[in-house]
Amino acid sequence: MTVRAYLILALVPAVLLLSGCGGSGRLRYESPSEAYEKGMAFYERGKYDRAIEYLRGVFDFGRTNEWASDAQYYLAQAYYRNGDYIIAASEFSRFAEIYRSDPRAPEAHYMQAMSYYQLSPQFELDQTETRRALNEFLLFIERYPNNPLVPEANARILELRNKLAHKMYASAGLYERRELHEAAAFYYERVFDQYPDTPWADDALVGAMRNYIAFARQSVQQRQPERLRKAIDNYDRLIQIFPDSPLLKTAEQLYEEAAALLRTLEPPAEPSAEPTADSSVGR
Repeated sequence: MTVRAYLILALVPAVLLLSGCGGSGRLRYESPSEAYEKGMAFYERGKYDRAIEYLRGVFDFGRTNEWASDAQYYLAQAYYRNGDYIIAASEFSRFAEIYRSDPRAPEAHYMQAMSYYQLSPQFELDQTETRRALNEFLLFIERYPNNPLVPEANARILELRNKLAHKMYASAGLYERRELHEAAAFYYERVFDQYPDTPWADDALVGAMRNYIAFARQSVQQRQPERLRKAIDNYDRLIQIFPDSPLLKTAEQLYEEAAALLRTLEPPAEPSAEPTADSSVGR
């Protein structure tokens, strides 16, 4: 027997030891139930990496076996608890789509949204994941309006909307600091238009007033009146929608400034002449 043959024979037991009938590497399971039970044992001990390996092994026997739905659910949960939120979102989505009739499907959809929620960064950073989480929470409520998790979803939605409003408000402030007052006024108004239910809405209206006045001062005289009127329009919105805002005094000062400037640009209309007795003769 050649040296090569001896080496092959020596390696065969090691390969067999490291491979199971239904798994690979050091995973050993002969059936979906065995893979599931071993996966759950690791899951309960908080060893989520190992749990994931075994729970995935359940699908070596197809997705229609009796352990498949439970394996998919806890696989998603294991990724979530392990902090792998992108994969968790995908696995929760897969569970909700494949096992739609399972009573855990609504929870899986909620947890998909929560996975994106966990990825939502501070307001200064890119808010793609924030918007994705917001959309999933809204879709969850649309699909399951009577689910007990709806109040929690609504609370998350408000939190995410506050963050998006803060992001846009900060962008408006950046334009203002650069003295780009037209852009600043535009984005302050967008904060109010898109997020009127957030704490940033009344601040945004005051910011729009401040920047329309500044923009008017930068403008040629014939364009100043329309920009000052926009400042006044935002004051009207503020006092109508937020009559108890702590910013009312500041807004009143800006309103008075805009109104005074507007009066200098628009002289009062001349009173119409009363018709004389003679002029009415013969009419």
